[in-house]
Amino acid sequence: MRSLRFALIAATLAASTAFASPTAPVNGADYITLAQPQPVQATGKKVEVIEFFAYHCPACNMLEPSLNQWIKKQGDNIVMRRIHLPFQGPADPEAHLFLTLEAMGKLEEYHPRVFQAVHVQRQRLMKDDAIIEWAAKNGLDRAKFMEAWNSFGVTSKLRRLQTLSSNYKVTGTPTIIIDGKYVVSPSQVGESNKINGIEPTMQATMQVMDALVKKAAATK
Repeated sequence: MRSLRFALIAATLAASTAFASPTAPVNGADYITLAQPQPVQATGKKVEVIEFFAYHCPACNMLEPSLNQWIKKQGDNIVMRRIHLPFQGPADPEAHLFLTLEAMGKLEEYHPRVFQAVHVQRQRLMKDDAIIEWAAKNGLDRAKFMEAWNSFGVTSKLRRLQTLSSNYKVTGTPTIIIDGKYVVSPSQVGESNKINGIEPTMQATMQVMDALVKKAAATK
């Protein structure tokens, strides 16, 4: 009886260890799989990776350094996309800023500067007027910015964001979608693996993403 009890305890410990592992992620623990996978833009062997984020989100700001390093490490294995979650609805000002910078070809230069302004300089860029004023004061031509801001392409994409985020079942940030079906977030990875601390949580999240990119690539 005693040996059976120890055997059961050992089996339970083994099961709990296997339940959550960043290097061998388990569906329902370290990530979830969408019931209805979404179409991807990546072609060939490349795997599409989408980050749903928000400029005002502290966790998104904390994720940026790790995510940028991960993107460089993955190289040609992935196609990376970023989508700003429209927290304020179909005319979300922050999402509007992101799409405007993208349309102007200024995203690579200004994406980190927006995070810097919000999280380091403590500027509130949650309203249209504040964002337009910030853009003009930070080297962007006001007329060109407004042209892009009001363009049909930008406003059309802005209106579609809520439907897009709904299709991916995304309600919070940061959330990573891999290959249109695997959903990962630092909060889920940290909770499932009982991790304390920002740095180890981000590291574990990247490990889960590594595994899921490899898993997705194997099916292409």
